[in-house]
Amino acid sequence: MGKRRCVPPLEPKLAAGCCGVKKPKLSGSGTHSHGNQTSTVPGSSSGPLQNHQHVDGSNGRENVSDLTLGPGNSPITRMNSTSGALSPLTRPNGTANSTKNLVVTAEMCCYCFDVLYCHLYGFPQPRLPRFTNDPYPLFVTWKTGRDKRLRGCIGTFSAMNLHSGLREYTLTSALKDSRFPPLTREELPKLFCSVSLLTNFEDASDYLDWEVGIHGIRIEFINEKGVKRTATYLPEVAKEQDWDQIQTIDSLLRKGGFKAPITNDFRKTIKLTRYRSEKVTISYAEYMASRQHCFQNGTLHAPPLYNHYS
Repeated sequence: MGKRRCVPPLEPKLAAGCCGVKKPKLSGSGTHSHGNQTSTVPGSSSGPLQNHQHVDGSNGRENVSDLTLGPGNSPITRMNSTSGALSPLTRPNGTANSTKNLVVTAEMCCYCFDVLYCHLYGFPQPRLPRFTNDPYPLFVTWKTGRDKRLRGCIGTFSAMNLHSGLREYTLTSALKDSRFPPLTREELPKLFCSVSLLTNFEDASDYLDWEVGIHGIRIEFINEKGVKRTATYLPEVAKEQDWDQIQTIDSLLRKGGFKAPITNDFRKTIKLTRYRSEKVTISYAEYMASRQHCFQNGTLHAPPLYNHYS
């Protein structure tokens, strides 16, 4: 069994995005990048696995395949039809959540929408929210339209206080994901926002010491040029792609830029960290309904939306 850690070990801040499409612009930070990998593992569709990018090093960016919505890409947050308020979330297995066990909340997504709304309309940034400010590794994901196409996703494996971390990665994922143009006001009504908090980091005993559909995995390996690389998949990816452990590992190696033949002996050299995640997703319509509900109860003050936190 793996050795458990509450959060990743202290390390330079590492940002990560979702399925790569274009090369990121690099500053002179000593990082390495490579992209446009077109390998396909058995049982996979060619689309999500093509053109991944990866960067390793201090302050580098590492693209993460974030296929993280539930079955049919439906949000796991629902609105209360009578009050317009966000109802309690459910766990992925369908059991009711317990607030003492589940950290992520729909209000975190609302805060991300607040931050983006204020930025796009030139309002002052919202006041600090009331949810916990504990530090967590986190991701903010934006998707758009009925088919929920990826529009931006960047996060960090270094634990950040949630208030500042969500504010920073809301704007970074919305405006600075190198694969997409910055989000605009006109796109707001079609957006979905997801917040993922990464938890329960454990050092695995080997590359098979994890469970499909339960764990996210982050691997470290030495490529054919002798350079250390890392790559990660969030917990939902392998299950949604219907991969077994070997297919997932091999896909992740290709995503990380490994171009040589993959042998079982090479797989045994991988250092693997497994983790879990808590995730919530809401639509812009749900966000607006929640804020309108607050306004009707006199807790929201003009100008609209952005000054909810008081």
